Amino acid sequence: MTHSTIPILGFAAASGTGKTTLLAQLLPLLKNAGLRVGLIKHSHHDFEIDHVGKDSFELRKAGATPVVLVSKYRRAVIEEFEHQTEPNLTEQIALFNPTETDLILVEGFRHEAFAKIELHRTELNKPFLYLNDNHIIAIATDTVLKTHLPQLNLNQPAEIADFILHTFLKL
Repeated sequence: MTHSTIPILGFAAASGTGKTTLLAQLLPLLKNAGLRVGLIKHSHHDFEIDHVGKDSFELRKAGATPVVLVSKYRRAVIEEFEHQTEPNLTEQIALFNPTETDLILVEGFRHEAFAKIELHRTELNKPFLYLNDNHIIAIATDTVLKTHLPQLNLNQPAEIADFILHTFLKL
């Protein structure tokens, strides 16, 4: 089980269900409710957030790790992993400052033990995750299901935000 002083809530679903789209809609709603929300997104792909020709890219390629790129607007930490194993959620959570973060939302890491909302779209015809994951606390779906879990309308981000605020966080 993942432990943190900051509440952690994941969004689990098959690829193409709309996890990122929903999160992009939820974040402003949660921010408007006064929450400081951090986010962890797990990617199964290699990615670059820096680009050829940029000083930070050249310095990282020359061997610096981590590289911290900082301005008065934001900070990015780019770190190369010596051992390329799947990331551990607990290690990623440790990067957040509990005095500056009220909630961490997680996209991915669905096989780890922490509270999650499952997203389900009928048209994708994918198996339900909640049947094999007792850490799923609700299902956001576009249909009515026969389950004991709370059901949320996948197409109503305000309803899901309300669930997060009042049921999950108990604010």
